[in-house]
Amino acid sequence: MRARAFWLREPGAGEIRDVALPTPRPDDVVVRTLRSAVSRGTESLVFAGRVPASQHDAMRAPFQDGDFPGPVKYGYLNVGRVEGGPADLLGREVFCLHPHQTAYVVPAEAVVPLPDGIPVARAVLAGIVETAVNALWDAPPLLGDRIAVVGAGVLGCSVARLASRVPGTAVTLVDVDASRAPVAAALGVDFALPDDAPTGRDLVVHTSATSAGLQRSLDLLAGEGTVLELSWYGDEPTTVSLGGSFHSGRLALRASQVGRVAPARRDSRTTSQRLALALDLLRDDAFDCLLTGESSFEDLPEVMPRLVSRELPALCHSVTYPAGDEEVRCSA
Repeated sequence: MRARAFWLREPGAGEIRDVALPTPRPDDVVVRTLRSAVSRGTESLVFAGRVPASQHDAMRAPFQDGDFPGPVKYGYLNVGRVEGGPADLLGREVFCLHPHQTAYVVPAEAVVPLPDGIPVARAVLAGIVETAVNALWDAPPLLGDRIAVVGAGVLGCSVARLASRVPGTAVTLVDVDASRAPVAAALGVDFALPDDAPTGRDLVVHTSATSAGLQRSLDLLAGEGTVLELSWYGDEPTTVSLGGSFHSGRLALRASQVGRVAPARRDSRTTSQRLALALDLLRDDAFDCLLTGESSFEDLPEVMPRLVSRELPALCHSVTYPAGDEEVRCSA
């Protein structure tokens, strides 16, 4: 059994490789990929070779092959159809935290079936929405909170949509790119450029991965408010001023990361249950506005540098896979 996979050969250069699939065990599934997506924030840092040596182990994806800075096979937004494995999963469409690859063999427990009615195209967002769920477990919005989300990438947009569903909240999506205003409107939240954003926020979620964005997040807080930091900066230095009202206002800055379930739910939710919740939340068709780019799997070596350079300005860039003899052969 063989498949084809996208590999980062070296920082800045990707390629498609043939890969051998392992012989499935009784508790494995064979999955043919229908669609994957590029997590542009993290995958851009990986593609550019900007994962700090101290974080090589922490930043490994669940089914990563190779090591940073490369060669490495990386990615974690994948939807496919089960073509071999336990009877209750055969023929089911599933989400898996797997790199970009035409077919793969993983333990059955590593896939989560898509709920009825959720399109495959939207389901690739599950890993992003799962991160947003974990963030809002780390810093739960309260009834009527005034909230800002600084950084209108796909993660920031997902956080804004979920936070807006808490009754009484007023959510503002903040970004330097004014073209994100229609996206905010589609998500049912307000939009503001950084200089125009309302202050006195009870909670600010930061996702822009810039020092300026983090500083503005602190500036938007009300006294004793919290900035929840979701950005990952790789090896980029970060500068922020902690003078001004940081101490007198008793402001809080805390990190959130999806590698473990947030402490507030760690004793009552598994990572699989968290992912299943994210998929269920994707019944909301407002998330479709985040699917703004698409290309074929075979084009990934040319497309990835354009995503990293922002020549392609997609929020969530989807990767399509052809159905055909190659896929059948991979899952035989």
